[in-house]
Amino acid sequence: MNFYSDFAWQGGYGGFSCRSSYLKNKQYIEKQEEHHKKMTFKEEYLLFLNEYGINYNEEYLWID
Repeated sequence: MNFYSDFAWQGGYGGFSCRSSYLKNKQYIEKQEEHHKKMTFKEEYLLFLNEYGINYNEEYLWID
């Protein structure tokens, strides 16, 4: 039996670090599904990049 027969890497990724003791991170993760009903992941990701002054080319962010 092959458990990983359908495994594939995604087309891209974004990785950011934060303090593990930061309570808001835990609360965000616990309420992520509810949160994304108000703001899509794409909207939130762009907001994060812009707020922290991270340069990006949107052409390379999304594969539709």
